[in-house]
Amino acid sequence: MAGMARRNMGNVGVESDAYGNGGDGDPYGNGPYGNGPYGSAPSVQGHRHGGPSRGRRTATATAAGVLAIAALAAGCGPQDPAADALKQPTAPAPATTATTAPAAPSPTEDGKADDTTPTPTPTPTPTPTPTEPPTAPPVASPSPAPRPSTASPQPEVLMRTGSEGPRVRELQARLRQIGHFGRNPTGYYGTVTAEAVRSFQVKRGTEGTGATDAATWQKLLAMTRTPTADELDPPTERPVAKPDERCLTGRVLCISKKSRTLAWMIDGRVVSAMDVRFGSEYTPTREGEFKVFWKSRDHVSTLYDTPMPYALFFSGGQAVHYSADFAANGYAGASHGCVNVRDRKKVAALFDQVKNGDKVVIYW
Repeated sequence: MAGMARRNMGNVGVESDAYGNGGDGDPYGNGPYGNGPYGSAPSVQGHRHGGPSRGRRTATATAAGVLAIAALAAGCGPQDPAADALKQPTAPAPATTATTAPAAPSPTEDGKADDTTPTPTPTPTPTPTPTEPPTAPPVASPSPAPRPSTASPQPEVLMRTGSEGPRVRELQARLRQIGHFGRNPTGYYGTVTAEAVRSFQVKRGTEGTGATDAATWQKLLAMTRTPTADELDPPTERPVAKPDERCLTGRVLCISKKSRTLAWMIDGRVVSAMDVRFGSEYTPTREGEFKVFWKSRDHVSTLYDTPMPYALFFSGGQAVHYSADFAANGYAGASHGCVNVRDRKKVAALFDQVKNGDKVVIYW
């Protein structure tokens, strides 16, 4: 018994890692059950000085002390919850019913089959109930075929607002022949041309659309003649005005403020014509009869420091000359009293033909 006690006491200090020399962070590695009072406790032996009975009592007490020490080492001190959990027995699996077939044995830690713990049979997954197929949308009944329209087809439109080209120029020239277009042809179908076409259509008893359809074009062809080259491409934007009586004799620059045109005439015949503009109301162009007194091909104004090419002076500082501003901006601007010419080529030819002393007539 004493020998057994000595063997048990000798193993108390090194029973397991949990209570012996555990790893880093193990609270029980060097605690009371490692190298503490129970890890290296000396063997307790009975004393022989009391005789046999005392020795028996001593042996009995020694055995009881060993049992107490063993109980204390088993579970009475501080515990590591993680280590304790590893020592808890595994809960037995729920018993299967008589109708459940026994499961195949599972291997244990030593690799042998363990027939004592059956594996529970997994619950079968219920078969999903098939859903009803989606209902197909109702098929729409076919619409009845549209009935053919009884309205008369619209005539083909040949030209309308925004059109441009030689055919538009011919349209304008023909309308001018019968008094429906008061300007020279430009080749562009704008609001003025549309209004002229509308006037022609209404007068002929047709719908006034302002667009030239095939029927309108045929009526216009039947009422007019083929335009001449001068009628199709006149020298000025606006028709040249009827000349003043003072322009019918001699060499005259005949200038109309009403039509805004200049006609170079010799003995009542128009040699050339061009568009012109005049001074503003604050610097008006003088009216009356004058004579050319000075020609300056590359003149520059000393008052306004602006170029005045091909200048033909007729009254003080007022002259007929080319204007780059007029060429760029048209009638949106005005001069400081001079007669501005828009076409540089035409005024250059005029400059070469006019002589000092030729007459200048400016009128309404």
